[in-house]
Amino acid sequence: MTLANDPLSPSGTSPEALIEALLAGETLLAESPNHVLQVVGVLQSYGDVLDAYSNNLIYQGEHQFLNLFPIYRYLDGRVTPGRLWKHLIHDRINFEYAEYCQKAMLWHGTGGLDAYLDSAAFLTTCERVIALKRRRDPILALLHPLFPEFIVEQIRSITTIHALGQFWRVMSDLFLDLAAAWRRGQVGSIAAVVAFIRDGLVAAAANPITYSVEVGGETIRILPPEARLTFLADVAVPYVEAVFLRGMPFLGTVSFNAQAWAIPHDQEQFRYGALFADPLPVMGAGIPPSLLMQDMFRHLPEELHDWYRSQGRGDGDVHVKICMSFQKSMFCVTNAAIAGTFPHPLDSSDPGQAEANRAYAEAWVGRLMGARLDALPACGG
Repeated sequence: MTLANDPLSPSGTSPEALIEALLAGETLLAESPNHVLQVVGVLQSYGDVLDAYSNNLIYQGEHQFLNLFPIYRYLDGRVTPGRLWKHLIHDRINFEYAEYCQKAMLWHGTGGLDAYLDSAAFLTTCERVIALKRRRDPILALLHPLFPEFIVEQIRSITTIHALGQFWRVMSDLFLDLAAAWRRGQVGSIAAVVAFIRDGLVAAAANPITYSVEVGGETIRILPPEARLTFLADVAVPYVEAVFLRGMPFLGTVSFNAQAWAIPHDQEQFRYGALFADPLPVMGAGIPPSLLMQDMFRHLPEELHDWYRSQGRGDGDVHVKICMSFQKSMFCVTNAAIAGTFPHPLDSSDPGQAEANRAYAEAWVGRLMGARLDALPACGG
């Protein structure tokens, strides 16, 4: 079966070809100088944005814990008239996109982090937190008997916020290091980009994901070391699942009427993530990635911005161009994540290991069918 008749797929691309490419250690995104410029440049701007996202999410986790009205949560604890004014006129990083990603992770709930958030150990911790908070917070003391699951769900949410902040801390540093390596001439191809990201993910794979808060003078370990949650398996891979693959439909783009059947009833069938997204609605009202594209536009490296100006309408459609480059870069990140998580070395001569690797590649390619595979071929050199 080929994808030649699939309008979203490049002519001649087949599932088997993608599987063989992954097993051979080849890249999904085609090699071209323009692709390298776009991917490295857009990841540099994304790294700058993720730095702000990470700092803010970790601040929220540590200083806005069970704050039911966190109206200043985007200000990182620095509330001044000038910062409030910039916030109101949107002369700031749009942290709403970070919230969209966090909600997607929490709602889709895959991987080790989500499993722990439903564990008996986590619920026991929540009971201890609630007991301490109810003594000092009359609103929570009133709400908990009426809605017993409400506070637990709030703790799950803020825990996911902090874990996502830890994940983005690693990714921000990795993307900025990639841009620096490119400028030093150490990265000059898409294969080198994917290898750089893969090596960074593997190096951080075992980083522990922990989270503690101060409640009533006590330190409560919400995600204790004993949970053995790690960066790659328990946060990075679930993030790819929730944000790159599944996502959530944007208001105004599809019908939410249950009778229209426009949205799958099964969350596993969702295809609204970054790898499936149509770039054309970027900057439309109610489209969360529009906020990210605006943030990235403000941090574009000059080399990439000059290239965008030379293409077609110049800055007239720059946000759409950024979105398209960003999608290419996310295919590279996905490629790196797949390469870094094969169950066995790709050069293994053991038939059983080779078969396990093939099954792993087939599973991933099955997920990628229907994605914007037309972003992969080289265009214009």
